[in-house]
Amino acid sequence: MFKERLTSLIAIALVGLVLTGCAGKKTPPATTDDGNTGAATTPAEAAPAPADFGADGQPIDPRTGGPLNRTFYFDYDKSDINPSDIAVLEIHAQLLNRNTGKSVVIEGHCDERGTREYNLALGERRANAIKSFLTAAGVSASQIESVSYGEERPENPGHDDSAWSKNRRAIATYR
Repeated sequence: MFKERLTSLIAIALVGLVLTGCAGKKTPPATTDDGNTGAATTPAEAAPAPADFGADGQPIDPRTGGPLNRTFYFDYDKSDINPSDIAVLEIHAQLLNRNTGKSVVIEGHCDERGTREYNLALGERRANAIKSFLTAAGVSASQIESVSYGEERPENPGHDDSAWSKNRRAIATYR
């Protein structure tokens, strides 16, 4: 019985040595197109990483290479982030986490309905909802400022549902 266990342990040890020995083998250096040996570059290494921010200082969407959406719309009398905005907010968080020297101001806005005081408070809740999402995603609170403009800066000056839906928003402005 002891001899069978010892044989089994030796067999397991040999298999382990063979497997780890194979993993440690070095491969010969790769050759380049001109026949020289050296470190091979993969396409990912050869291409520079895309810029996080454009010349205007605003974020670039890594998925498209165009401007990253910075406006987030809200339902009437709500400050809940729309699920459709989560992916874009995650990109904003990644950009801010990679670029700790950058900061962002989140502006909260409302439509014209409601009192001035109520709309200022609602705009603040909207801005803080975006700020809370970003901080929960690891962005330093010192990189984020929130401000409410209430109904004072409408995107659309109209007085109907279409205009009001454009005015219920939060905007991320980078500095």
